[in-house]
Amino acid sequence: MKIVVLAGGLSPERNVSLSTGTMVTEALRGQGHRAALVDLYFGLEDDAGALEELFDADVSAAAKRISRQAPDLEQVKAARRDKSPSLFGPNVLELCRLADVVFLALHGACGEDGRVQAAFDLLGIPYTGAGYLGSAIAMDKDLTKRLVADVVNTPGWKVVDVRAEDIDGLVASARLPLVVKPVASGSSIGVSIVHTPEELRRALTDALALGGRTVLEEYVKGRELQVGILEDEALPAIEIIPKQGFYDYENKYQPGAAEEVCPADISPETEAKLRSAAVRVYETLGLSVYSRADFILDGAGEIWFLEINTLPGMTPTSLLPQEAAAVGIGYSALCERIVHASLKARRAGR
Repeated sequence: MKIVVLAGGLSPERNVSLSTGTMVTEALRGQGHRAALVDLYFGLEDDAGALEELFDADVSAAAKRISRQAPDLEQVKAARRDKSPSLFGPNVLELCRLADVVFLALHGACGEDGRVQAAFDLLGIPYTGAGYLGSAIAMDKDLTKRLVADVVNTPGWKVVDVRAEDIDGLVASARLPLVVKPVASGSSIGVSIVHTPEELRRALTDALALGGRTVLEEYVKGRELQVGILEDEALPAIEIIPKQGFYDYENKYQPGAAEEVCPADISPETEAKLRSAAVRVYETLGLSVYSRADFILDGAGEIWFLEINTLPGMTPTSLLPQEAAAVGIGYSALCERIVHASLKARRAGR
């Protein structure tokens, strides 16, 4: 097949996305496909006359390693010669129309929130992963928790629109400790665990730069566990043990920053409960093909659902490939299954 791997974009997670996209492109080529890697935002300003050749063009491996800091999106915008307000760079849609399917290696609000999926549905371009509606809901942590609160345990929360003049009041009324996180972001960007008023003040001030709309969530102390879902079935749970702090952006993507144990060292009963909870969330949100759900296992053995990711990372340190490997599905085979399951889902209108 001819496959476009769409990565990058205009999101704080663009570097993670480029790493995912590079690895997926290499894997699909290893499976015999003609795969073209393209940055959603920068597009193909210099290749308008040779789009077909991109399916066989060399791909640099430099993007595999992810820097410790998220990118400065204003610098990214300034670097694009095409100053169009479109999130689709030059010739991106033209290239995607040449493909049998587009593998969405995008992460974050530029590509994982349903907008790209909706555009492709309207244009008749098949793509991988969940459909537009489930993607949009899952990206919004507030909507997700509202919909699944009756089917799984989830920590108490409220959403606030942070403004500078409101920070004093929010700090004064907060019941600590809390987890502070943007309502629509991933890779733990902008996430803080706060135990003191001073930490909360810093976290809320930082939230202003990420749009202001913020989830304040009850902090549940426990073990961090994640469960991948592939073709509607849960994979083995994986436990994340950061060497310091919590599983933030740096600990996720710097090799050796966290210990990852798969299958997790938990009882069969707890494993079964985790897998069941992950599938209930997945089905409640109307997702398809694959996802990864995040949980906390507290000291009393209770499972708490945090959020679900509809386009899990496929980087050198990502979790879904590790979970798939635990049941004998290698990285290239995982990419292949995602492609075929996605085409089946699109034909079924999922």
